Amino acid sequence: MLTMVLPLSEAGESPSPLLPHTAEIIFGFVFLILLAIAFAKVVVPKFEKAYADRTTAIEGGMNEAKQAQAEAKAALEKYNAQLAEARQEAAKIREDAREQGAQIIAEMREQANAEAERIVTHARTQIDAERAQAVASLRSEVGHMATTLAGRIVGESLEDEARQRRTVERFLADLEASESARQAVGTDG
Repeated sequence: MLTMVLPLSEAGESPSPLLPHTAEIIFGFVFLILLAIAFAKVVVPKFEKAYADRTTAIEGGMNEAKQAQAEAKAALEKYNAQLAEARQEAAKIREDAREQGAQIIAEMREQANAEAERIVTHARTQIDAERAQAVASLRSEVGHMATTLAGRIVGESLEDEARQRRTVERFLADLEASESARQAVGTDG
């Protein structure tokens, strides 16, 4: 038995395990085209819509973010303006308070000076009145003593009021003249 080995091509062509059948290729190609059409009609529009929605959402978010940023910037500028205005107003209030304080101090000093002047004037008036009263009292006492002493020295009574008054006046005038002369000598030396 001799068998001869014939090449495949001569033996009647059996399908190759590596190459598919022609009907499978045509069916696969038609299925691929139908799948591409279905994908293009159903899936791609959904993807496009999702992409457009997402793009719109992102752009809207970006616009909202820009708007929020602009609003925040405007609010910051408004806040800074209000803060500057408040600082200016505070400085004005401080300056007004300083001016009012200085004015109050000046008024109080003026009142204190006026009160001190009034007190000094009153004290001087009171001192002058007390001095005049003391001088009058001393004149009376000195006059009485002088007339009593002069009456003892002279040996006669100087009870006559007019004579007594003249004697006292003369004595006091001499006393004041000698006091003035002593003060003049004391200030010259």
